[in-house]
Amino acid sequence: MSARRLGPTTRLVTPLLLVSALTAFAPPPATAPTAAPAATPAPKSAEATGTGGAVASVSAEATDIGIAVLRHGGNAVDAAVATAAALGVTEPYSSGIGGGGYFVYYDARRHQVFTLDGRETAPATATSGLFLENGKPLAFGDAVSSGLSVGVPGSAQTWQEALDRWGSRSFADLLRPAERLAEKGFVVDQTFHDQTAANQTRFGYFPATRALFLPGGQPPTVGSVFRNPDLAATYRELARQGTAALYRGDIGRDITSLVQRPQVDPASGWNARPGQLSTADLAAYRVRAQAPTEVDYRGLDVYGIAPSSSGGTTVGEALNILNTFDLAHASSSQYLHDYLEASRIAFADRNRWVGDPRFVDVPTQGLLSQRFADSRACLISPTSSLTSPLAPGDPNNPGAGCVSSGTPAPTTTEGTHTTHLTVADRWGDVVSYTLTIEQTGGSAMVIPGRGFLLNNELTDFDFTPAVAGVPDPNLPGPGKRPRSSMSPTIVLKDGRFDFALGSPGGSTIITTVLQVLTEHVDRGLSLEQAIAVPRISQRNRSVTDAEPAFLGSADAQALTAIGETFTLNPEIGAAAGIQLLPDGQLQAAAEPVRRGGGAAAVVDPAPTG
Repeated sequence: MSARRLGPTTRLVTPLLLVSALTAFAPPPATAPTAAPAATPAPKSAEATGTGGAVASVSAEATDIGIAVLRHGGNAVDAAVATAAALGVTEPYSSGIGGGGYFVYYDARRHQVFTLDGRETAPATATSGLFLENGKPLAFGDAVSSGLSVGVPGSAQTWQEALDRWGSRSFADLLRPAERLAEKGFVVDQTFHDQTAANQTRFGYFPATRALFLPGGQPPTVGSVFRNPDLAATYRELARQGTAALYRGDIGRDITSLVQRPQVDPASGWNARPGQLSTADLAAYRVRAQAPTEVDYRGLDVYGIAPSSSGGTTVGEALNILNTFDLAHASSSQYLHDYLEASRIAFADRNRWVGDPRFVDVPTQGLLSQRFADSRACLISPTSSLTSPLAPGDPNNPGAGCVSSGTPAPTTTEGTHTTHLTVADRWGDVVSYTLTIEQTGGSAMVIPGRGFLLNNELTDFDFTPAVAGVPDPNLPGPGKRPRSSMSPTIVLKDGRFDFALGSPGGSTIITTVLQVLTEHVDRGLSLEQAIAVPRISQRNRSVTDAEPAFLGSADAQALTAIGETFTLNPEIGAAAGIQLLPDGQLQAAAEPVRRGGGAAAVVDPAPTG
């Protein structure tokens, strides 16, 4: 086994994170987190090219921590865990140990891709009527900010499982940089301020959340330093005791206590419905190691995450459909038309067939078969748009010719503020990891004294059957994982790493990954350029989402002329990826503008000028 996997564990200290030992490991102060005047937010770069390893995420501080791990001899998995823990500090409304996610790993030595399903699970007591009240489904907003919405978190166990399988550093060592970041604080940028302001009302329902994220009753000001000593202490506890502290210890008991008895400000009048998550549910939780999805696209091997996420099957089916079209030589509007139609069809099939495979029969192999894709691709006309909602096909019996049957199943609501990171190391190993607490701010419930938000992931279940009389694979159930759209993706060429990417964005994750991938592979854009282009998203709905920069364009006019109807979506996704260039250098790429811009970095930057 190589030295990269067995090297001695080291404590990571970089100039960015350097603090005295007394400050780093002293007990947290008894006061609430502060937001004292400071400087400008950490600078970000949307692109970096060089060698020695690379990291792309939405946070400059998290990316810097990942780069420090790589620079000190850690591998891609080590850096991914450290980066994810740091995102729990700087991106607490999108990630953290109160949530879950999907981890895709390429082992360069074995030329193999492996995946971990760290999705949250429902309590053992959950039934298909979890979100019914007096026989009627709860309003989505009423369900979100409640104990009822909280699933068993999977992130901490995902980190430990990934390290056990492929890492070279200890869990404790890799939590320390994020612990120091939480203690020392980070400078609030406009995005963090705006996300807090957008959630100010529901954060105010819960005293512990208000105390943490609304200092003085208001969102932290841009340029202030936001500190979270409670989260630093929680990370220290996890470092000392391991994940047992969460799944069988005091952290877990605090989680279940809050879920079962939400602490609400009586003056708010909010009805935070209690959940039934128990310590037994936490103790029973297991991350699933499973085979990735795989499709051949233009001679490339595209790997993704299999169900319980719908990301790998839906991206894969759409790519198989597009295999029959020459996107490289098509006009811009024709390319976009084919992309939208492939998305529409793949979502029609996703909504009908994909759920947690431990509970429902998911025809993964059929959904990813080229024969099935061919039976769906022939629905696409070059001169007119299909009408949504479109009926699904049957991957178990694809037949011959154009096939749609049954009743269309709608695409349900999903939170959009997940986060994604991509890491590559000097040995060629790569991680594409998407993690979340569901929507911005999750359930809005911070565990008192713990410093992190709980997820609202169970609202990704369908509250009632999507179509009356038609089996719904995504209804709640005991221990069941709700369907996800997360699509962490790794692409190989001749068995070796070519590029990797992923994105947040709820159901638009799938279309973001698909559009970036086809812009790169078919339209010849660099990964950086493909991430930057305006996005459109069709998810078997009557209208197609479009970013402001796309509306009014010649392509928008051409697509409208053949039947497409657009609706404004201010921001679709926030991708991050890494590409291996022909000269052997790595190019890390992140968003130039979306989400306030992303942060891409390499260990050894290429000379400029």
